[in-house]
Amino acid sequence: MPGRIEIDLFSTLDGVMQAPGGPEEDTSGGFTFGGWQAPVMDEAVGAEVMQGIGRMDALLLGRRTYDIFAGYWPHQLEGPESAIGEPFNAMPKYVASRGAPDLSWNNSHLLGSELAAEIAGLRERHNEIHVIGSIDFARTLVAQGLFDRLDLWVYPIVLGAGKRLFPAEGEPASLELLEPAVSTEKGVLILHYGPTGLRPATGDMTA
Repeated sequence: MPGRIEIDLFSTLDGVMQAPGGPEEDTSGGFTFGGWQAPVMDEAVGAEVMQGIGRMDALLLGRRTYDIFAGYWPHQLEGPESAIGEPFNAMPKYVASRGAPDLSWNNSHLLGSELAAEIAGLRERHNEIHVIGSIDFARTLVAQGLFDRLDLWVYPIVLGAGKRLFPAEGEPASLELLEPAVSTEKGVLILHYGPTGLRPATGDMTA
């Protein structure tokens, strides 16, 4: 059975997914709210994240997120963050980039230019491939229907400006909720969606 592609994203209530982890993560567009996730992180979110890491056997990342991860996680092989650093360091990492990124991080590989074919190949080699962050790349995967599951952690925060998975000029799509939604102590909604392959339908509410 082919493996599945999961997209993991932290989102504000108004859909902003840019730089949840830290102030310098992504300041493009003049974004000033980098690190917005930290004040409302809670144990339930951490537990859900760790469950995902325990299942995945490959990472699929955009160039910017790969560079951030490669600059941090190889140095977290001991201590409290080794539970993430060790599996990230060991598992295969695939990078989507039109350039020539430094792939010196252990077990890193550059994707070819034919995205659909590359994704099909990853499905044959792995059971569960996770895309973490990588908003621009995730947007491409969603627009082309090249994913199986969208995992969202939606925080009770509104930021206004910032990068979104579903921009105003994006493609229409219908999704289905795969599991009951979970609400954490700090009001974070954990949502798991899958694509239906259908365009949104319309109707008349007065009928």
